[in-house]
Amino acid sequence: MKRAHASPANIQQVTSTIIKELEDGMTTHDIYQHAFTLLNKIEHKAALHYSLRRAVFDLGPSGFPFEKLIAEILKNQGYETLTDQMVKGHCVEHEVDVIASKPDTLIMCEAKYHSQVGMKSDLKVMLYVKARFDDLHKATFKYDNAPNQLTEGWLVTNTKFTTSAVKYAECQGMKVVGWNYPVDGNLHDLIEKTKAFPLTCLHSLSDHDKKALLEKNVILCSTLAQDESLLTSLNLSEANIEAIKEEIELIDEKTS
Repeated sequence: MKRAHASPANIQQVTSTIIKELEDGMTTHDIYQHAFTLLNKIEHKAALHYSLRRAVFDLGPSGFPFEKLIAEILKNQGYETLTDQMVKGHCVEHEVDVIASKPDTLIMCEAKYHSQVGMKSDLKVMLYVKARFDDLHKATFKYDNAPNQLTEGWLVTNTKFTTSAVKYAECQGMKVVGWNYPVDGNLHDLIEKTKAFPLTCLHSLSDHDKKALLEKNVILCSTLAQDESLLTSLNLSEANIEAIKEEIELIDEKTS
């Protein structure tokens, strides 16, 4: 709740209530749902940010919207981006989830999307990704306004890494980004910093309509704000559209 910028008084109120109601066998999902419901009643803006991690899970079940989210994060940082590309390495071809380029930087990203909170990227994943990027680092590329060799290889996941995976990545100098790793520059930070909020954050938008928009490759709240026709195409009421627009403005507001 602190990371969601909730006020200290509201954090104390929600925490005190939940502590009194804890029971043996309660899952973290149950606790989250209860905390969200309480917070949403007293501080809606903070609740929108508090639900951000769940919103990323709701991009599933395929990993493609997650790849698009990573591309949008990098695009909001000034990169030109491509997704789902076949790239010739030094030895073999590789399917690269996201490519981002600037005149002085060429980034290729491996996106590991998990649909469940407890799933982690382990050492096997690190070894596999390291081998792929080793092959790509030896190759030469031709992208407009970009270096002809790979400058950074990223592994990005929406969950966590095992301890051995982190140890290996740090030893090898690999760029890895998880929901809360590293301490600065993790996935949560990147979404907040670039305001690449997925539309699954919006509580005024039904699951059915979220799915319809995702199928059209619409990923971000900001896209809906820029093109209201996307909402009107869903045959929503004027009141519903206004509620959605208010939520988009609220989550996009600068936080203290």
